[in-house]
Amino acid sequence: MISYIAKRLVLMIPVLLGITIISFGVMKMAPGDPTSLVTDLNPNMNEEAIKRIRAHYGLDQPWYVQYGKWLKNIVVLDFGRSFAPDSRPVIDKIAERIPITILINVLSLSVILIVAVPIGVMSAVKRNSLFDRFTTLFVFLGFATPSFWLALLLMILFGVQLNILPISGLRSLNYTELSSVGQVLDFSKHLILPVFVSAFSGLAGMSRYMRSNMLEVIRQDYITTARAKGLDERTVIFKHALRNALLPVITILGLSIPGLIGGSVIAETIFAIPGMGQLFYQSVMMRDYPSVMGILVIGAVLTLLGNLLADLMYSMADPRIRVSE
Repeated sequence: MISYIAKRLVLMIPVLLGITIISFGVMKMAPGDPTSLVTDLNPNMNEEAIKRIRAHYGLDQPWYVQYGKWLKNIVVLDFGRSFAPDSRPVIDKIAERIPITILINVLSLSVILIVAVPIGVMSAVKRNSLFDRFTTLFVFLGFATPSFWLALLLMILFGVQLNILPISGLRSLNYTELSSVGQVLDFSKHLILPVFVSAFSGLAGMSRYMRSNMLEVIRQDYITTARAKGLDERTVIFKHALRNALLPVITILGLSIPGLIGGSVIAETIFAIPGMGQLFYQSVMMRDYPSVMGILVIGAVLTLLGNLLADLMYSMADPRIRVSE
């Protein structure tokens, strides 16, 4: 197993290199550059000043020279300095924002798993029942409801009309005056709406996907054999059927890991949460190449690690995979 993991990690290097080349090339093909945000609206800017600004950021060099310098710095985890007015190191900006984004998305994924898996299993076992029809209606609502619209409705209901949940930020204005327990409760209350909005659509999709997998598994011959041997229904469902039905779900979870970075753009923007999604959106709008590339690299690494994690979880869920390896 250790040699398999080491081999996969080594193979990630050329894949990651290809992803960075494509990402860098796509950004360079986009119209405009970071200096246009400063120079286009400034009547005092002349051609010489524009050239000096481009030379300061290294934008006057060919794209392959820029990429080579960027790649050389990435090896030592130097993502460069942001093109934003603060000119802060990109790694510092990412380090500030990534914990809250990971926290929100880990909580939302946990909610999805804890709720969607039992709902999917029960819907499959009780197919065409009242419960199954109700969850089907819930799934359709989850797919049809835009995240931003749901967020605005929840803000109006719980934040404005009922006034029981905060609608922006992570802390209240009197946060420093609260006790330790009060600070934890205040922080938790600020996370309820963003986590729910992030989990709602995924909850609907995952429950339906789990139902489909369970329906396919419980029709297999070995499930019929297990029932014919006299095993109780709970053992048949949760010991024999559920483990095999979880394999496709594991794939989805592995591919959901990159969403820890970019999947929270809507929630973080609407609820004014200073996370990675908000930073990525702002960086794209400002054409902040170093910040965009830094976030894309992290997303690419998470994608590759998610695929590896999914393969490892396969071996835990299905012993046959371990035997074949």
